Amino acid sequence: MANMFVDQIKIEAHAGKGGNGMVAFRREKYVPNGGPAGGDGGRGGSIILKVDPGLRTLMDFRYHRIFKAKNGQNGMSKQMTGAAASDLVVAVPEGTTVRDLDTGAIMGDLTQPGQELVIAKGGRGGRGNIHFASAKNPAPEIAENGEPGEDRYLELELKMLADVGLIGFPSVGKSTLLSVVTGAKPKIAAYEFTTLVPNLGMVMLPDGRDFAMADMPGLIEGASKGVGLGLTFLRHIERTRVLLHLIDMGSQDPEQAIERYHQINHELAAYDPELLKRPQIIVATKMDLPDAQENLAHFKEMLAQDDTFAKMPPVVPISAITHQGVQGLMQMTADLLDQTPAFDSEHHDKLTSVEYRAKEAEPDFTITRDDDGTWVLGGEKLTRLFKMSNLDHEDGQLRFARQLRHMGVDDALRAKGIENGDLVRIEKFVFEFVQ
Repeated sequence: MANMFVDQIKIEAHAGKGGNGMVAFRREKYVPNGGPAGGDGGRGGSIILKVDPGLRTLMDFRYHRIFKAKNGQNGMSKQMTGAAASDLVVAVPEGTTVRDLDTGAIMGDLTQPGQELVIAKGGRGGRGNIHFASAKNPAPEIAENGEPGEDRYLELELKMLADVGLIGFPSVGKSTLLSVVTGAKPKIAAYEFTTLVPNLGMVMLPDGRDFAMADMPGLIEGASKGVGLGLTFLRHIERTRVLLHLIDMGSQDPEQAIERYHQINHELAAYDPELLKRPQIIVATKMDLPDAQENLAHFKEMLAQDDTFAKMPPVVPISAITHQGVQGLMQMTADLLDQTPAFDSEHHDKLTSVEYRAKEAEPDFTITRDDDGTWVLGGEKLTRLFKMSNLDHEDGQLRFARQLRHMGVDDALRAKGIENGDLVRIEKFVFEFVQ
């Protein structure tokens, strides 16, 4: 059975809320007029993705898709700050790209062992009343609630970090070759699209060298436009450093080999011209079949007239069934890898920019009206301010009213025709509007 390879998964990340600040006063003996002594809340836990080089797939996320970090501890009396919550660290394989589903922006591209990316930031702790004392109000009953943690809805995509990619039409022998040279056990059958997901295996050479090889899903004409499994295939091939281009020499049609060779290269170029700059080795497969030698000779003649590449790729005949030529091919592949730098082109950086584009600027607040006449205030900035306001004390309520006025909410409500005594709602909190 082929090794299941999950390459795209959607997850939710809910960072922890900051702890609430405290309203408290000193009540110690011999301390006259004890001042404010409420401590700050602790920071909420963030959620961090970290590359684990031991992971190869996103299988673990199939059964665990919602991640929640802990909240920070509330502030305490005697100016004591609450404890910060621990961050939640989630392991991902090398080659994971993280996309924000709300904005469509790529948040990051995790390609190095140990690399980390904060995908949801924990809220800061609310300030205790020690921060709000002033000459006018030396004993304020004001404290902030903790800031809400970020909620993110993300898509993780794994582009395989195989060193070597096997490309070619369906049923040219990619799966058979992979099973012969690695411990992978792919499905093998004589029909189109046997390999629905990439199979990955490690090739270990007698001289101590090793490399990861991926058998890619079969490619057909039109793949770059999304025909068949083409785009899935091409996404995975973006990062391979060397391509083994397998051509079936066992056909009764001597023209088939060169035609299919051109079709595959055409599809690579249509998807991304950079792919044709990768080193290729042409692997002539099924050389144990009757017409193979004649087909190979004709193929080489045609290839000599081809100008796809500045330097003609070498042609290596093999039979995966009889193992003829396989060991030599693996040695040649390892030599080519030694000459090919790790894949880090400027083009790749453009494809997977780690810049995180923030959401488009939203208004500070929104005003709508319910059917029963209640005015409803919303908007990300206003809601965040509301959640961080401690309205249990009159001082806190007055401070929140001042903040709304400063944002221009009062003027906007008047412009829309609000009258004295009308009800205003923010989430579940309802109050009367007073001029």
